[in-house]
Amino acid sequence: MTCQLPHLPDRLRLPGPCQPIGEGLRTAGPEVVAVATRRPVCMVADGGVMDYSNGMEGGMEGGRERGKDREGGEEDRRKQGWQDEDERRRDRMGRPFFLGVQDVPECMTYFYKAKVPEWGASTPGAARLCQRFVNRFHFATLYDTNHRIAVYSAYQFKPSSGGGREKRWFVEPQLVNESWQGEMKDGYWLGKDYPGVYLGEKQALNEDYTNSGFDRGHLNPNGHHPVPSRNATFTLTNVVPQNPKMNQDAWRIHESELTNLFNEKCSKAYVLVGAIPSADNWIIKNNVKRVNIPDYVWNAYCCVDNNDRPIQSGAGTARNTEENYVVKRSLDELGVFLQEFSNEPVGELFYNNCRA
Repeated sequence: MTCQLPHLPDRLRLPGPCQPIGEGLRTAGPEVVAVATRRPVCMVADGGVMDYSNGMEGGMEGGRERGKDREGGEEDRRKQGWQDEDERRRDRMGRPFFLGVQDVPECMTYFYKAKVPEWGASTPGAARLCQRFVNRFHFATLYDTNHRIAVYSAYQFKPSSGGGREKRWFVEPQLVNESWQGEMKDGYWLGKDYPGVYLGEKQALNEDYTNSGFDRGHLNPNGHHPVPSRNATFTLTNVVPQNPKMNQDAWRIHESELTNLFNEKCSKAYVLVGAIPSADNWIIKNNVKRVNIPDYVWNAYCCVDNNDRPIQSGAGTARNTEENYVVKRSLDELGVFLQEFSNEPVGELFYNNCRA
């Protein structure tokens, strides 16, 4: 007998004997199994079941509690999503968990001295993505699955040699189903592969931006990478609805100025680029709030020498409007700015806040 997820193709059929578990089925091993309500669950080491349909909880308590309060708790569970709970979402060395990635150190190379910011970690529905394209990683993103925009993307600057401007827009299969392949895919063709599965519950889709009046504004800019990393920035988990004037003028100039700075002064440059969601401003499609339109975009950088010692740092913020102006800030000033939008301490964005 085989266990098969009812909404997935034959190639994801799971071998092994099955036993009923409430609404679900159990296989002989720790595989994802199907339930009558098409909600994927997973048997874990101690024989319990974790429900992955509304995000990935890092322990048995989350799965069991959701099973107990299934009646009337759907919205709360959806908001919980992939919320990063530090005590349950880190590996044995205390490093943050990245969705679908076994080799955590590869994802840590995008953060100066492997220091991942605490900023945004408690965002409800947050998922850490190690962005994979053509079988290698290129940058990291903390993605807000409720607002369907990134909290931030983190990367190392590399001089661009041109090319790599995609006409395709990619989506993250694991935000549809965690058992799917952990590499960004063309949203159009992924939809063709799974015609009965809605891809946009936890992420933005290309059609959300069509005729919205907003640009698909890169956080991690394509111009800060050579091919194929440049191609990899064209994932919708790395863009936000951005005012066209600001995106194409002041913010573009700001990114270009950073390119010159990084090329002239830095052996390496570590960069964070993020967005501050609005209270209730959305791209709306068919009377559904689809993608939050952020109030601000921001970035921060840490420039280091050949010995990995900091030599310069800085930041910038811009209102996502036609004001078309970028405010240059220090890292400390950016911390004060970000604190206005959080009830939790911002903490250091880079190791030792990029101080020598």
